[in-house]
Amino acid sequence: MQYRLALVIATLWWGALTTIGFWVVPMLFAHLPAPAMAGGMAARLFSTQTWVSMGCGLLLWVIFRPKRHEPSVARSYIAIILVSVSMLAALLVEFGVAPRILAHENLKVWHGLGSALYGLQWLAGGGLVVWLMRDPDA
Repeated sequence: MQYRLALVIATLWWGALTTIGFWVVPMLFAHLPAPAMAGGMAARLFSTQTWVSMGCGLLLWVIFRPKRHEPSVARSYIAIILVSVSMLAALLVEFGVAPRILAHENLKVWHGLGSALYGLQWLAGGGLVVWLMRDPDA
């Protein structure tokens, strides 16, 4: 049952990352009258997504914490590593990259780094979903 719950949480998390990063934010820049308006709204959405990521990640950490009676503790560590990478990427964007973008510091560099970290978060989340879709008894 916990395994299925983890799959649901990971899938919703990855779906939110996909929806915001690859659909909603590009639509904002395509349809709002000024890039500054779109950028402000995108910043709010990405910040909210960071906290969704933290909540989902913490729930997944609890589900996959190593249990001594498990026959293969290594399986839990794979999930914990993927969750941790994704959460770390989200926190780096929120507290390291976003403030510099909002301050208009070297926008090209910081926006590129933020996009790369968001992509890393998305890939780690997608990897977790794929990993969880495997047979848990395999």
